[in-house]
Amino acid sequence: SEISGKQQSSSFPESGSDQITQSQNAYLRQWKCKFKDYINSLMVREAPPPDRLCSVCKKDGVYRCHGCFNEPLFCTDCCRIQHQRHPFHRISQWTGSFFQETSLIKVGLHIHLAHDGTPCPSSSTDYSSDVFQWSDTDDDIDHDYPEGPFIPLVRDPDQPAITVVDKSGVHSLSICYCHCPSALSRDMQLFQAGLFPASFTRPKTAFTFAVLDDFLLDNLECGTSAMNYYSKICRLTSSIFPLMVLDRYRELMRAARQWRQCKLYKWHGFAHKDDQPKDGDLALFCPACPQLGINLDLSTGTVAQSDDTPSWLMTRYLVMDGNFKAEHMHPVNPSDEVSLMDGLGFMVSDKRYKSHLAIARDHVQRSDCNNHRAVNQANASRQRLEATSIGGCACAWHGCFVPHSMVDFQKGERQMNMDYALSQALNYKTNGISRAITFYDINCQYNKYLKDQIASSMYLSIPIGMNIIPGIGLWHVHGHQDSCFVWYASNFIQGTGRIDGEIMETLWAPLNIISPSARGMGTPHRKEVLDYQMNDCNFMKMIRMTTFLSRKLKEAIKGAAESKLAFDNLTETAQPDMVILWKEEEALAHANRAEDPAAMDIYEVRLERGKSPTRKQQELRLLQAQNHPDHPVINPPGRRGAATWLATGLTIEESQISLSRDVKRLRMYPTDMQLLKVARCRDKLHTQITRFLEMAPTYLGVDVDVNDLDFPVIVRNSLDDNYEDYSDIDEDQNPGPDIHDASIFQLELTVIPLPSNIGEVRCRELGLTNLMKEEIALREGQANDALHTIRVHLGDKAVIFHNTVRSAKSQASSTRAWTQVRSVETAVNLNASIYSKCRSQLAKLPDHHLLKKYLPLKKEDLKASSVVADPNARGQRDTTLSWFWSLDVQGDTSGNDWMTEFYRVNWLRTKALRDRWSEEVTIVKHEMQWSINFFKHRAKQWLGHMHNATSAGLTRHTCYAARQSHIYDQLASHAEDSFRKLIVQLQVPVPVEVVVGTG
Repeated sequence: SEISGKQQSSSFPESGSDQITQSQNAYLRQWKCKFKDYINSLMVREAPPPDRLCSVCKKDGVYRCHGCFNEPLFCTDCCRIQHQRHPFHRISQWTGSFFQETSLIKVGLHIHLAHDGTPCPSSSTDYSSDVFQWSDTDDDIDHDYPEGPFIPLVRDPDQPAITVVDKSGVHSLSICYCHCPSALSRDMQLFQAGLFPASFTRPKTAFTFAVLDDFLLDNLECGTSAMNYYSKICRLTSSIFPLMVLDRYRELMRAARQWRQCKLYKWHGFAHKDDQPKDGDLALFCPACPQLGINLDLSTGTVAQSDDTPSWLMTRYLVMDGNFKAEHMHPVNPSDEVSLMDGLGFMVSDKRYKSHLAIARDHVQRSDCNNHRAVNQANASRQRLEATSIGGCACAWHGCFVPHSMVDFQKGERQMNMDYALSQALNYKTNGISRAITFYDINCQYNKYLKDQIASSMYLSIPIGMNIIPGIGLWHVHGHQDSCFVWYASNFIQGTGRIDGEIMETLWAPLNIISPSARGMGTPHRKEVLDYQMNDCNFMKMIRMTTFLSRKLKEAIKGAAESKLAFDNLTETAQPDMVILWKEEEALAHANRAEDPAAMDIYEVRLERGKSPTRKQQELRLLQAQNHPDHPVINPPGRRGAATWLATGLTIEESQISLSRDVKRLRMYPTDMQLLKVARCRDKLHTQITRFLEMAPTYLGVDVDVNDLDFPVIVRNSLDDNYEDYSDIDEDQNPGPDIHDASIFQLELTVIPLPSNIGEVRCRELGLTNLMKEEIALREGQANDALHTIRVHLGDKAVIFHNTVRSAKSQASSTRAWTQVRSVETAVNLNASIYSKCRSQLAKLPDHHLLKKYLPLKKEDLKASSVVADPNARGQRDTTLSWFWSLDVQGDTSGNDWMTEFYRVNWLRTKALRDRWSEEVTIVKHEMQWSINFFKHRAKQWLGHMHNATSAGLTRHTCYAARQSHIYDQLASHAEDSFRKLIVQLQVPVPVEVVVGTG
């Protein structure tokens, strides 16, 4: 196989010896010593041998063939005879001083299309007469064809020729047709000889099957466009004058379309039956996904399952996505376009899809989650484009495109487009399957309207009784609101195994390579190119499925064992009654998730703030108080909104603290990128401070000038406000911010005119007593916010230490774990600095007792205690947490009770991880059998075609069907043998049918 071949080439020395393979550079060093010998030997080939004898008859040699092995020398007669079966070799003629390119027509080569290559007895001996009368029904003959000795194509009236395009270049050949009464038409004679005619009445151009296959393979693997491929053919024909080679670019595109159709009909068995293919019949699908009657038992008419088979096993897993790079321009003449395979592959049929779009309601929706491009650009339209992108569905497990489920987007990724794609995918070979899990980047928004959209359209349907469970890929879900993670991530959906829901992103890569060349094609042509590309993608998935599943089983068994051990250890240390309670919560959540996704919030830490108000709540209370008729106005009309102004000041202070920490973190020689980041932050802060100062006279009093000496906007030498530095920054390696550039005005050190900065005495003189009270209320909320954030991050840090850092078994995993720890520490230290700044400002304000409640925060208070990570561990009975852990958390009386919430979530998530790995093992073991069944089913299908062809006397059809049946038998045997060896090696209990291979 291709995979094993690549492995061998990198594992064994080329010479076949037992020596260790040398490095590539070692070979290159040897090459430098031998290069002179090689280049001299290369120059020897530029001249004929000294005796210049024909390699066959030993007469005077004139022609050298560059296609024959070792480029032998021939006389004229031998060259013609030897190339009767090799008419596409390129030859050169010896001129006496060098070899000059020429063509085989010069040596009198004539190609006879019948009678085993001999002249037709019914035709005249004048071979040139019957090819002289051709004309093309498609194009006018180009009478300005350039002539010259540098082009091996000639226009000799004595020897007119037909143009044949081959992998080796463009050739002019003398083609002699059969003129017997029973002879086929000329185009069919060419086709039977392996030449695809460009026209059908009197063809003047033909393409070899080899060049068409080569172009299609180049297009698949390299994304080569027809223009670039034909440009290569022209350069092979004439390296000096490629522009003078006959232009057959348009004919190549047309012939390639016809050749694709022939190949697909042949591959899918429609050459063996008279039935016309239906939607999606010319497309391969996933061999490992459950399909009733194909890789599942049909004997009972239902999906046969054993008693211990989980109910979620028979699930269709789909991933949905759009590709914004697959654009398509408006066709020049759409009414004149011809479709060869409309809807027979992966792209949906045009007529029905357009009928659906005509009646579908276009819901212009804005996302109430985060701003997602697929939602907010749903109505993005470009006037020059017929399609702005494509989208559709694929198998979420193995990445196989679902036949007849790919659609064009006219105005971005709208709901009506994806509805049609999903409807087609859910109806493709899903008999007996009552559960589908769909992964979509914006499923939190899309799934809201899905049932209504399907019910309101005559063109949309889903199988009766099918339950659709929405999910979001693990990469995209982190761009959503926090609640979307536990609602839609596959980590918490039963029956998903270790699926990530992002595999379709990888499938767009090969399509993106050909998308630029397909952008300007006609609509049917573009769809056929995309269909062929997606079919090849599924084919490669199919032939590599055995290797893929073998690797997945190894990973699943290892992951299941490790996750089970971690979960068992966690459960042993937990209180039994708590474990029972958590299990009941989990079961209830999964039972209710379909109707209420919020039930999955059990996987999140539920931190209720209770009576501790946040800063925003305090600001809202103050604003409502001044507008409520039952409350006295605490500020005069000119000072309404003072709470918002003060809250802005607190936000500026927090930004100053964050910026100061960033500046202090700079090294002695910071990079330009670091300095640019600081400069941008300072610029943003300058704007905020300027706006704050502009509003200051409104709230400090009309008689107060902020530029007065009594209200200076000063710059401190540092942020030293008698609060502790919580960072781990080395002062020697991280100098003060003024060292970098003392001329820069450091806005992070600016003191803004808040009541706490103005001072109690001056505030009372100006009548700002109420303003001080409002700042006290906001400061209380600010302190609560900071302490809440610290608690959350310390809990995360403790769990990371317990589950990730301690269990890291490699340098890479340890590095990733400590990166997470440092990220959490940064957030903790920042909020600790904000809290201490808040407390120091409260100390400057009178008439409150908050400092008794909000104690000083010390560095040792911010350590992730083992009580947090493992409250049931030995030696923790008398250990207590810092004061702020029990600060007014509703329902809690101690820090340990509060951390039980973290422990509960950790237990639930560890159990979910164990369950997903266990599901992975179960799914992969069944997929192995389903793959074997799929290959055997296809082999049986082709065996039936073979018997039918034999009965009808179609010998050639019989041979092809036998070959295809043998190929699928080989795939089945290879899969069966590989899985059996793997199971013995891993010693895994599996279903009996996987071992014996009953299909």
